[in-house]
Order: sequence, then C-alpha cells, then structure tokens
Amino acid sequence: MIRRFFLFFALVFLLPLGTHAAWWQLQPLASDWARADWSSAALLPAPAIAPEASVHVFAARVGRWRGVFAHHSWVVVKEKNAPAYTRFDVVGWGNPVRVNVRVADGRWYGNVPELVGEIKGQAAEALIPRIRDAVKSYSYSDYGSYAAWPGPNSNSFVQHILSEVPELGRALPPTAIGKDWRESGLYAGLTPSRTGLQASLYGLAGVTFGWVEGVEINLLGLVAGLDLQRPALKLPGWGRVGFSA
Repeated sequence: MIRRFFLFFALVFLLPLGTHAAWWQLQPLASDWARADWSSAALLPAPAIAPEASVHVFAARVGRWRGVFAHHSWVVVKEKNAPAYTRFDVVGWGNPVRVNVRVADGRWYGNVPELVGEIKGQAAEALIPRIRDAVKSYSYSDYGSYAAWPGPNSNSFVQHILSEVPELGRALPPTAIGKDWRESGLYAGLTPSRTGLQASLYGLAGVTFGWVEGVEINLLGLVAGLDLQRPALKLPGWGRVGFSA
C-alpha cells in the first residue's frame, strides 16, 4: 500500500509539477520585484465607457521560481457609474489587506492575469456591498498574520470572499495555494460555493467534490483533479488544463 501511494503521488503530483518546472524555466521571467512589469494587462474597459456595476476575480502566476506552482488572486469591484475600479488584495508585507495596491487588471510580477470570473449589471450591484463586508470580516488583516504556506495568504483571502458570497459561483485555480487553508484544522462540510462537500486538514491534505469546485485531491497544497463545470484536468504546476473559462 505504501509503495502504491508513493507511485500515485509521483505520477499524479510530482510528474506534472516537474514538467511544468522545466517549461517555466524557459519563459522570459522578471529577475526581481523592481524590474517586473506591473502595468495594466488591458483586461478591463475604462469605467467611463462601462458605467454598469461589475465584479471581477483575477489570478496570476507569482514571481520567479514560485510561479512553477502558485497563483496570486484578487478581487475587483466597481459600483454603477463609479469613476474607478477598486481592487482588494492580501500581500505578504505590512498590513496584509490592501486596497488598490496595484492597477485593477495589472500584471503580477510581469505575469498576465487570467479572469477567473465576473458578474455585471444588477447582479453585481447586489453583491458588491456583501463583498465589501467580506473584506472587512477577514480575520487575518493584522500585521504578521500572513503565511505564504499553507496560509492564510492572498488566496485564503479571496476564498473567504467566495465563501461569504457564494453567488459569485467561481472556484480559484487549483494552483491558488492557500485556498483550502482552514484555521480550525480539520474541516468537513460544504464547499465555499455551497455546491458540494469538502474535507481538509489545514489545507495540507483534503478532498473536494462540488459542481463549482469540481473534484480535487489536495496533498501539501498541490491539487490534482477534474473541473466538472467546464471539463478540464487540474494538474499540479500546470493548473487547469482544458476548455477556457
């Protein structure tokens, strides 16, 4: 049984991670924080030409070697007729919860973000106050409360928002390490979207089965599984491989 477990772990977790690490080294990566491109990726229209309310969830690969296996995620909102977008992040320095620390649709360490999900119009108008309340209710907003692994981190923060506002109906990428972190340690109950069941031990090991989250096996923060809504594989390192969002 032990031998079979290690064979399973090597094939399902280590092999995809290793191949993605080799591919990642061939990419043109920023050498350091100061030299990275943090400019807009032009994914959002100017507020003046898109007056309707909107909510957007973004995720982008993190910098340097950590981009092999991890994404950073954030949430952007804009009230109806607002002159600007508001971006909510958690970062690893100073007070973790930041507002407009970067451009709403900006690159992260030079990496172009992907749009995880968005809602516009009246539906967004109804959800934005609840999103702002979820930001305020996040328990790890004090200096020193951030932990890159296993959490709480930027992805734990966005997962908190998704859990408090399940109508957003989206799941973070499988490479959003920290999304499954639980303060209570051993957790068994509904998934953040309320469409399935999840069991987790501090985000270091667990299983998830839900319509929005799909099927996921989590070991040490690495996730393998299937996306059920939009059929795709979930692979360590590579993330979601299949139909686009």
